[in-house]
Amino acid sequence: MALFSQDALNPGVRKREVFGWAMYDFANSGYTTVVLTAVFSAYFVGGVAGGADWATFAWTAALAAASVIVMLTMPAIGAYADLRAAKKRLLVLTTIGCVLGTAALAGAGPGDVAWAVVAIVLSNVFYTYGESLIAAFLPELARQDSLGRVSGWGWSFGYFGGMLTLGLSLAYVLWAQARGIPAAQFVPVTMGITAGIYGVAAIATFALLRERALPQPVPLHDGLREAGLRASLARLRATGQQARRFRDFSALLACAVAYQAGISVVIALSAVYAEQVMKFEQTQTMALIFLVNIAAAIGAFSWGYVQDRIGHRLALGITLAGWIVMIALAVAATGPGLFWVAAVIAGLCMGSSQSAGRALAGLFAPAARRAEFFGIWTFAIRLSAIIGPLTYGLVTLLTAGNHRLAILSTGAFFVLGLALLMGVDVARGQAAAETADAADRGAPER
Repeated sequence: MALFSQDALNPGVRKREVFGWAMYDFANSGYTTVVLTAVFSAYFVGGVAGGADWATFAWTAALAAASVIVMLTMPAIGAYADLRAAKKRLLVLTTIGCVLGTAALAGAGPGDVAWAVVAIVLSNVFYTYGESLIAAFLPELARQDSLGRVSGWGWSFGYFGGMLTLGLSLAYVLWAQARGIPAAQFVPVTMGITAGIYGVAAIATFALLRERALPQPVPLHDGLREAGLRASLARLRATGQQARRFRDFSALLACAVAYQAGISVVIALSAVYAEQVMKFEQTQTMALIFLVNIAAAIGAFSWGYVQDRIGHRLALGITLAGWIVMIALAVAATGPGLFWVAAVIAGLCMGSSQSAGRALAGLFAPAARRAEFFGIWTFAIRLSAIIGPLTYGLVTLLTAGNHRLAILSTGAFFVLGLALLMGVDVARGQAAAETADAADRGAPER
């Protein structure tokens, strides 16, 4: 069987279109890798905020604020994208927003806390909008029995984009440090590198990816057709009223809130942990994150095939067990050796668990409501991005900076996620999506 088989794709979908779709993961992975994980998070704590006791909490609070904005807006944006067949148009706008927000981070120097917070909130909001919109294309491209592997193609290819951005940034940082250039001068350049790669690579997505959805009939209200936000909110309310029908999607959302809270900690604070606890230099931290990305690419690609073979729920459950092992090793590590092992396990689990979750959400989404359902999925992911990092930040705040205890508390999220996953019935959730899809197609226009 070919690794990239045409049989994995829906009729009429060409491989080059899937390449264009995967290029968006390639484009935006540099944002999470360089901005949220390897460079700007640690620079914000130690450089912009001057290593103050409140610095880690301020970083997590900024990410939480972005998540609240997304939670309040993304479900309605998803419903609008479905009604107007506007996923691609909105993707272009959100990409521009994130690229500009990332470039704005270059203006944050020591003491510029307010500027940094505003730029990170805006860039993170637009980044998350784009993540949700691109995910909604997955069920249009892949057959239902191949969602895992196609999702894995995107995630794994994305990590190579993250490695490219991080590699170029690391090369520049090493060059700058060799010449005595301080972080306040070389970090802004890495933000420019990240924004540039994001913007250029996304062009392939816009050129190759098709918007297959068609505008949907808009219901009548008081003799007039509802438009814009009002129609989107009405659509969202209707889905909420049918929540019992989508009980397995709801269970998956609860599971995702738990385990993604732990993943959010790893993404947002691993560099802070490495430098504050393991005493890594910035170049060591960047090399560590580079290794994590290699492991994540391998995990996402290979695990997608395993997932389609053994089943989505079991595949996700195995990765959550791996996360628990990773946390135990990170807490036990007193030297770099064991911590590097934990980092490799984190990478393998990160790519595979996020790919598995996206594929399972796609399986539970009715065809006519994909952007809406992925908007709700994004709501859950953003809620987790508030709970996880803020919990970590609060633990460090209340324990005078005890990062080891904070990472130990993160393990509870993966344990809870594994327990909640047991309540997900994949066959029942898929059947509910098919029933809703049939009802949507047969519903008369009002």
